[in-house]
Amino acid sequence: MLPFKIHSPETELCLPAWEKKHIKVTLKRDDLIHPFISGNKWRKLKYNLEEALLLQKNHLVTFGGAWSNHLLATACAGATFKFKTTAFVRGEEGVNNPVLAMCRLFGMQLIYVDRESYRDKENLYNTYFGQDPTTFYIHEGGYGMLGAKGCSELVDELQHEYQHIFTACGTGTTLAGIANAIEKRDLFTRVHGIPVLKNGGFIQEEVDQLYPNITPPILHLDYHFGGYAKSNTDLLAFVQHFIAATGIMIEPTYTGKLLYAVDDLIKKDYFTPADQVLVIHTGGLTGLLGMYERFNFIDLHQ
Repeated sequence: MLPFKIHSPETELCLPAWEKKHIKVTLKRDDLIHPFISGNKWRKLKYNLEEALLLQKNHLVTFGGAWSNHLLATACAGATFKFKTTAFVRGEEGVNNPVLAMCRLFGMQLIYVDRESYRDKENLYNTYFGQDPTTFYIHEGGYGMLGAKGCSELVDELQHEYQHIFTACGTGTTLAGIANAIEKRDLFTRVHGIPVLKNGGFIQEEVDQLYPNITPPILHLDYHFGGYAKSNTDLLAFVQHFIAATGIMIEPTYTGKLLYAVDDLIKKDYFTPADQVLVIHTGGLTGLLGMYERFNFIDLHQ
């Protein structure tokens, strides 16, 4: 077992519009697990790291975009648990930003590849590392059964039962792990996913690949705001209002879209009064570093 302490409390959110509808919303604070290996990033890495140790592999190889929270988490986990780390970065040679700079500080080697080459990740891995027995392949975003297994443990930590659990979705791994855990425990909870990219219906296929026999989670496909890492003034204003009202930092790429969706569904009377809703804060706050210039900050005290 990896010597790593989980700290992820459940925090009730008290926003007037939600209280008016008599909907209790609780936030699962996975963002507090670790500053860099936070949220579902840690959960998806945990069993990948244990498998690498079991197989006596000391070099983690993974994939991600230029602002990837997964790359940063993998780099930090490598430094923490004494793995060498390499990442294939989708983008042009020489791209740099604060997230990639932190990856380098944690000792990660970056290999830049064009978008066409990036699509065939197996080929990239085999070309560079196919003859290296020390390497361990981790899918982009930590997708896979090992990642889903780590995410499923979130359900065991819950202090209460909820009518609904909501999570943002990129690869579907977190959603699949939670849905499988709910099914195995025969809980009454409905599991919901908010895809953060366009045409997010494919996430159901990803869930089915991992757990083909579970009750399909509910996907809400209309909260992507134009695509991955896309936003508009409504989303950015919501994020600013939420942070100022709660003291909890979120970002527009994942948790911002997730909470916007929950807020919108509450206003549209999607829930039954007295429903208890759990929202998963999946961390990844360094994503704000690439988006802060988009905010047209308003004076909330006027």
